[in-house]
Amino acid sequence: MKTLLHKVVVMNKQTMLNFKKISLIVIAGHLFSNVYGQKKPISTRDLQNGQNSISTAVPFLGIAPDARAAGLGDAGAALPDDINAMYWNLAKAPFNTKKGAVAISYTPWLRNLVPDISLSYLTGYYQLDKRSAIAGSLRFFSLGQIQFTDNYGASTGNFTPNEFSLDVGYATKLNDKFSLGVAFRYIYSNLAGGFNQSQTPIDAGISYAGDISAYYRNNTTYKDKETKKKYNINYGIGGVISNIGSKLTYTSAQNENFIPINLRLGGYANIDLDEYNNIAFLLDFNKLLVPTNPYYKRNSRNTADSLDKNKKPIIDGNGMDPNVPVVQGMIQSFYDAPDGFSEEISEINISTGLEYWYNKQFALRGGYFYEPKTKGNRQYATFGVGLRYQVFGLDVAYIWPFEQRHPLENTLRFSLTFDFDAFVEQKEIPLKKKTTDIPTE
Repeated sequence: MKTLLHKVVVMNKQTMLNFKKISLIVIAGHLFSNVYGQKKPISTRDLQNGQNSISTAVPFLGIAPDARAAGLGDAGAALPDDINAMYWNLAKAPFNTKKGAVAISYTPWLRNLVPDISLSYLTGYYQLDKRSAIAGSLRFFSLGQIQFTDNYGASTGNFTPNEFSLDVGYATKLNDKFSLGVAFRYIYSNLAGGFNQSQTPIDAGISYAGDISAYYRNNTTYKDKETKKKYNINYGIGGVISNIGSKLTYTSAQNENFIPINLRLGGYANIDLDEYNNIAFLLDFNKLLVPTNPYYKRNSRNTADSLDKNKKPIIDGNGMDPNVPVVQGMIQSFYDAPDGFSEEISEINISTGLEYWYNKQFALRGGYFYEPKTKGNRQYATFGVGLRYQVFGLDVAYIWPFEQRHPLENTLRFSLTFDFDAFVEQKEIPLKKKTTDIPTE
């Protein structure tokens, strides 16, 4: 049809046919394409124009919640001393240098368009002893206020869609260099407040999920042959499979969707340049463990051309049916891409970050996030700063998108941290001064 219309336009330019004659040709073309389309169906490959990104329910679970990792290109699988380990890799918590801490983060969303969409995150951890730690977090995503209308445009009420997840977890060291962690998550998504669409109520979606994480850390030294100076190097490797859980639906069991089950692998290396300066490099790889959508045979009306014996649309090419159980879908996600191995590789996102600390009080950060064009084309640089002063800490992050607009464009993100150890130390100092003032006999 597209080729036929193009010929009509060219013919019009060359021969200057009158409008009635062109209209007859176009109408004939429509009739011809409808008949032709029944015999030779097109594919969703043509409709998607090469784009085959993976979509899931509750995508807010994949948004980096804190400003520190957000300033590092969304890399955090092996980032040490991480108060937000509950999200990035819980197995890191037993290795944190502080016994416990709490962090609050705020991320405006689509700030250039609307003022009332945001992601809020509250998290904390506490080390039970030298080997184990517990952690928890609450993530709340508000989508702002919307107005429902009927078929005639009359208002039927206002509603504020929202989603949240509640997490608890436990991590323990197996030895001085290796640890494991497990976490459990309750997910709630209320996008329509029971609004009826074609007599079908859209209810809140609920899911239960869990994380499995691992972390390895070690250190070594490097000696410069010329200056004879030794540099201390700390490094770590982390891995986590997050959001392993049940599918989520807002209407019926026939419309269940995968939640963003994700595999994250990353590394970290820190070099102490001297007593006051150190610099670290991070690298993360992420892949959704969710089935890739296949290409289905379609007709010119963009509907399923034919169904198989199970009344399912016929897959066009090498793709696989994505409507499978959760565990099967996780395994299938490694080999079900319609274009084979090359497409599977393109489903891996890369995050890199660079962090500089001065005297463990002031930090400068930079990073880069890369997603292939056919899987969403998110490509952006990140920048951030961090401050630590006694009890409190502050992190700020900023995103600079390259290939396309980003919901966080021209937006600052903030995280505020509270250090338990520093708070206790601040309380003990006055007590010590007071006791020294007591005269002795």
